[in-house]
Amino acid sequence: MGKLTLYGIDGSPPVRSVILTLRALGLDFEYKVVNLQAGEQLKPEFLKLNPLHTVPVLDDDGFILYDSHAINSYLVGKFSKDDSLYPRDLQKRALVDQRLFYESGTVAPAGVEVMYTVLRQDNPEVPQAKIDALAEAYKNLNLFLKDSDFLAGDNLTIADFHVLAVLTGWVYFLEIEPSKYPRLAGWIQRMKRLPYYEEANGARLELILQLIKAKNFKIV
Repeated sequence: MGKLTLYGIDGSPPVRSVILTLRALGLDFEYKVVNLQAGEQLKPEFLKLNPLHTVPVLDDDGFILYDSHAINSYLVGKFSKDDSLYPRDLQKRALVDQRLFYESGTVAPAGVEVMYTVLRQDNPEVPQAKIDALAEAYKNLNLFLKDSDFLAGDNLTIADFHVLAVLTGWVYFLEIEPSKYPRLAGWIQRMKRLPYYEEANGARLELILQLIKAKNFKIV
């Protein structure tokens, strides 16, 4: 196996989703932090890797890939001993893809809207409508878990990693109350029991969560 290098920053949910996948596959990799606040993603050497200047970026022995969804499906396809994390069966894969599209198109943007208000605009007042959009995403994720322990069926998949990385940051804006979202709350607890959860996601959340808490945001 060639050398794997991941470029990213811990505060990024897409980066953490890739780290979760790497740990689930038991892969060794070098982690190179890209300081987005300092503009390192705009330096010429990084733009040669990714002209879109985003993280994560994976370097697999010279093969460069960006976008966490593409990276995670690639990692499973190349390195997994089975296809459980991203099934080859078309119907099972389609279900995983649907969850991934919902995460990237709805769940992540809903939280980013709140995050942008609080951190980027330095505005502690979050409109109720933005919180409502996040609540709607929670409701639908809870529905996805109606008949299974994981988001795309009975097995853990990369869809779980993507949503987990996102939600564990968003919960500080809107709690996942077990009375309102019992299946989603139970899923979060199951995911936190993964042996690699804390190293891959939990501990890496701390800096971004400290920034959020310091803003003392309120809903208006």
